[in-house]
Amino acid sequence: MKAIVFNNELKLDTNYPKPVPQAGEALIKVTLAGICNTDYEITKGYMGYVGVLGHEFVGIVEDVNGTDKSLIGKRVVAEISWGCDEPDCEWCAVKNYRHCPNRHTIGIWKKDGCMAEYITVPTNILFEVPDNVTDEQAVFVEPLAAACEITEQLHIEPTSKVVVLGDGKLGLTTALTLKALNLDVLLIGKHQNKLDIAKAQGVKTQLLNDFKIEKKYDVVVEATGSASGFETSMALTKPRGVLVLKSTVATGKELNLAPIVIDEITVLGSRCGQFAPALRLLENHRIDFTPFITKVYPIDDAIEAFEANKSKESLKILIRI
Repeated sequence: MKAIVFNNELKLDTNYPKPVPQAGEALIKVTLAGICNTDYEITKGYMGYVGVLGHEFVGIVEDVNGTDKSLIGKRVVAEISWGCDEPDCEWCAVKNYRHCPNRHTIGIWKKDGCMAEYITVPTNILFEVPDNVTDEQAVFVEPLAAACEITEQLHIEPTSKVVVLGDGKLGLTTALTLKALNLDVLLIGKHQNKLDIAKAQGVKTQLLNDFKIEKKYDVVVEATGSASGFETSMALTKPRGVLVLKSTVATGKELNLAPIVIDEITVLGSRCGQFAPALRLLENHRIDFTPFITKVYPIDDAIEAFEANKSKESLKILIRI
């Protein structure tokens, strides 16, 4: 089968072994996959991963290794992690597989990804896609679920002032999600064309250059991934407010963390989320990801697709399998 593989270099392998579903697994024919920033970081050595890339996808179940065949023929998406399910694993006991120390993560850790004609995953992490949700919308379920996780971790009062810093895919998705959940949210960024995507769907926006930095926000979501963004986020969080870190700020720069102590700021790390609430938002047309899509490439042009993903002008690159 065709697969986009990373092993010291990125390549399209036209003869990659087709996976065979193990007990409790489904064989899925992938139809559409999305390139994530994590995929790009892997091509630079992140996690030391070797194998098929990708974790954002939608596909059709072709076979199930198990007695329950009801998923066959269904259009599905899959959560990206599953755990060991050992009796003494505290994380698997509460189905919080994303923190299981022995987890598998699609296209990132110990499991081939979805940028291939076929993938196998356990049936218990599959979710059927509603009929009124297109493939082009469904492929965004994973990042949408990550945005939904903020309200899984944190109760935000209806009167709270919320600001999202960063107008990339992560910041846009987070702002649109919080707006869809009827919260008072403001998106701050550097690119008017990207801010306009959120503005068109009812989100209040402002350019960073025109924005007055004040400690008046109850919840600040950092989605820039930069040290300067982290510093600005601290400067926006009111005393005893909450600073939510949605991006990984990896830097050698010295950071002054004194404001966190002085203002008694709560810092909340936030990563992956549950798919069910994300699918409900899409089913009810609360968010439209169409403006995110820069271009859809066929799998045969996968290398070109990854090059296009590097462009600052690109927002989301999809790959048709």
